Amino acid sequence: MRENESVVEHMNRTVELEESFRKALPIIEKIEENGFEAYFVGGGVRDTLLGKSIHDVDIATSAYPEEMKKMFPRTIDVGIEHGTVMVLYKDETYEITTFRTESTYQDFRRPDSVTFVRSLKEDLKRRDFTINALAMNKEGHIIDYFNGMEDLKLKRIKAVGKPTERFHEDALRMMRAVRFVSQLQFHLEKETKEAIEEHHALLEKIAIERIQSEFIKLLLGKGRNSGLEAFIDTKIYEYCPGLKNKEKALQRLSQIEGSFEESSEAWVLLIYCLELPITKVNVFMRTWKCSKKEIQTVLAVYEGLLIRQNRQLSKWEIYTLGLHAALLVEKAAGFLGRDAQTERIRDLYSSLTIKHTSDLTITGHDLQNYINKKPGKWIGIVLKDIEKEVVEGTADNQKETLLALAEKKYLRLKSE
Repeated sequence: MRENESVVEHMNRTVELEESFRKALPIIEKIEENGFEAYFVGGGVRDTLLGKSIHDVDIATSAYPEEMKKMFPRTIDVGIEHGTVMVLYKDETYEITTFRTESTYQDFRRPDSVTFVRSLKEDLKRRDFTINALAMNKEGHIIDYFNGMEDLKLKRIKAVGKPTERFHEDALRMMRAVRFVSQLQFHLEKETKEAIEEHHALLEKIAIERIQSEFIKLLLGKGRNSGLEAFIDTKIYEYCPGLKNKEKALQRLSQIEGSFEESSEAWVLLIYCLELPITKVNVFMRTWKCSKKEIQTVLAVYEGLLIRQNRQLSKWEIYTLGLHAALLVEKAAGFLGRDAQTERIRDLYSSLTIKHTSDLTITGHDLQNYINKKPGKWIGIVLKDIEKEVVEGTADNQKETLLALAEKKYLRLKSE
């Protein structure tokens, strides 16, 4: 099934294929040799037109999953019920999805059923936004049924067809809309924005993990402040964990200049703007389904930031934080108007006698044998005191010296 007349009619630009697409050409050609259509689709096509680097190459085809599996010797059924087959070709993997249409969405996130079709236009019709409903053939011809090219030019996020229908199909698309405002530095088209304002409560139906993924991408976007403004204006935030009635805090966050480089600093500054006490941070981040590792990092950095708002971090604080977290504290302080002294942090960390407890020349076992007392809490208390003295430079990291110091500290502790 070759390109039909309607596809040709909607070819309105040709671009030079980037290396990622050229490497995938044998896949397209193999599908076409077997009498089917195949096109590059999705974000890769959009980003090519925007002059951005390509991260993923997605292919859509008129071939059904079983037909694809007959063409390619190495495949994985990554989502075959939805028409997606992963093809392993040389050292690369490509997700190839059959053109499809979708039925009603009872849960506002998954279609009740999927129907495979042979029409590219029918497939693109179900996409979220016009800028994501573009396709490209192997010659680099762009196929544009829904004026996505114009919306790219106008820097506009516009739903394909009726925005209300798109958001009822998958309510997460509302979060994706404001995320694209941030990432692409675009704006919301009027009807699309109005539909989000009207239906934002549908986000209650969406898993927090999916919302969190979009929210973090929004916060890490170069147009974060515009994305947050759209996030606030459409009132999406009302249905995000811990953000109900927090418009002013989000506005404070939107007024911070500069780009965040990683999720931990984004969380720290959001929490700072929310003015959460340390005791509430863990619960807040757990409601967002953050990992234990990220929660630990954010807690440490946030605590460090609260200290940094009043004074510089001490050697001991830099040591306990670790270099990465201490630098995050300094960066966060910089976002809040302090003089970010990252070189001071690097120099002090570099000058530390030890970088970890394991670098001490004594262990808890050494303490117990030397003082000849039963193990107990005293070991941890004494060892921590010694560790701090070594870090601050008031004790040499020599075994004999530290054991003698430990005995003094034990006797003092016992007398208290």
